[in-house]
Amino acid sequence: MPVTPPRPKGPPLNALRAFEAAARLGGFSAAADELCVTAGAISQHIRSLEDWTGQPLFERRSHGVQLTAEGRHLLPQLTHAFDAIGTAVRGLRDLSQDRIVTIAALPSVAQLWLQPRLGLFREALGRVNLSVTVAETPPNLDRELFDLSLYMREPDARDGGIVLVYDSLIPVCAPDVAARLSTPADLAGQTLLHDEVWANDWPRWANAAGVTLTRPEDGPRFSLYSMAVEEAKASAGVLIGHTALLDGAVADGSLVMPFKETIKSPSALVADVARGPFENTLRTLLTTLAS
Repeated sequence: MPVTPPRPKGPPLNALRAFEAAARLGGFSAAADELCVTAGAISQHIRSLEDWTGQPLFERRSHGVQLTAEGRHLLPQLTHAFDAIGTAVRGLRDLSQDRIVTIAALPSVAQLWLQPRLGLFREALGRVNLSVTVAETPPNLDRELFDLSLYMREPDARDGGIVLVYDSLIPVCAPDVAARLSTPADLAGQTLLHDEVWANDWPRWANAAGVTLTRPEDGPRFSLYSMAVEEAKASAGVLIGHTALLDGAVADGSLVMPFKETIKSPSALVADVARGPFENTLRTLLTTLAS
């Protein structure tokens, strides 16, 4: 009779993935966001991995977690392994006869910057279908099947991202509202519009511009910046404009800038392009779109 003894079992793949994400990103919450699970699930996976190894991989502290020496030793190997899996999966996808370019974008970027330029993408890519996914956090292009991500972030010349446009902050409103505003002091009698993602825009602009706002937190709030922009166009109030996203509205006159007080944002609209068959075409197009 054949002998089939039980084989030694390794730790679950999900536990390894949870540990790698938490170690690379520096915390359980960040790993949970990337893997679309709860921080509790990340903690449970890592605890099971620690039970399997018999060694602590993280030090739990009141202000967060920190890798142990054993955890630091494991991280580069696991990161390389999961990056390699991502590359292999991307290679498999590229064998498919369905030619699709998948774009991930911040909701405001998708609606205000990408939508008016989709025709240029279709023209450059030819007989290739476009798919657009909106998400608040950018994908990991080494792991996820996206070809391009478009997000507002701090530019870094070392990461290969293409800066499409630098951002500045300045109040914007409809022309009839602007007619009532001579100086920033006139904002005291106006409705201030707020975006939840960039909730500190008004205090940030006011502090940098040396403007006193009695209650900068008052006013309608929107979870979609594009909705706040539409309300500003409809004369519902004054919004802090992100100039990287409002070139179209300013060009057609639906929004105007009533004051000169502009502050530079540390963020820019940055395009990150994944390796693959569309990389060169996308980089060429995005370079022509950069301003």
